[in-house]
Amino acid sequence: MPRKPRVEDAGLHHIINRGVARGDIFLKPKDFEEFLQNIQIAKDRYNFIVHSLCLMNNHYHLLIETKHDNLSLIMRQINSKYAQYFNRKYNRIGPLWQGRFKSWFVYSDEYLYILLRYIEQNPIKVAITRSIGEYRWATSRLILSDNYLAIFDKSLLFNKDLFLTLNNKLSNNDYELFDKFQKTTYKEENQKIVRLKQKSLTNHFGNYLNLKERNQAVFEAIKDGYKQSEIGRYLGLSSAGVSYIVNFKE
Repeated sequence: MPRKPRVEDAGLHHIINRGVARGDIFLKPKDFEEFLQNIQIAKDRYNFIVHSLCLMNNHYHLLIETKHDNLSLIMRQINSKYAQYFNRKYNRIGPLWQGRFKSWFVYSDEYLYILLRYIEQNPIKVAITRSIGEYRWATSRLILSDNYLAIFDKSLLFNKDLFLTLNNKLSNNDYELFDKFQKTTYKEENQKIVRLKQKSLTNHFGNYLNLKERNQAVFEAIKDGYKQSEIGRYLGLSSAGVSYIVNFKE
């Protein structure tokens, strides 16, 4: 099966990597610290911003914002240096990582908000901690430590207002939406990565029975990435009419 094309464009990227055979990649506190230092070294070299992270025993999550199309270079620096350290320290040979890292381009504010909660709530999900700010190797705790402040010093996302919302437990609907975001596909258009619509306008509007269902379909089409002008042309509505439906729904 061919690999899914990796989005290297500058912007926000969610990254996950796991230990080979789901084995532990962090055994002692010094290992977590070493990984954070590797992120700092890569950050200084490649000029990206770390907005969120969570280091679990056998995998990690990163949310970074790149300034250039160099995601693979960044992750090669971080992963290879840490694997060398880990193998040397624990006298092991062979790959540390379960294949290449996985990454997703974060293309909307809705995706971003759910993602931040998802990353921070990882330790809660597996019952390591009970609330945000307790887990030692997650952003919400690390930014309180002067030792690691430099990693987050340019983050534009984490602030006191955001902290107040991170403990909002993800609902089943949130998880379904998160899964949909993660499965989004892309194409290259005019040398840019463009998110593909998940459904055609015909599929969005082919089965509505009344105005309420039509208006809900308008809202879903907007979430799917269609412009109000595109929806208006399809339905025979003015842009003002579509805008009214969207604003009324909100």
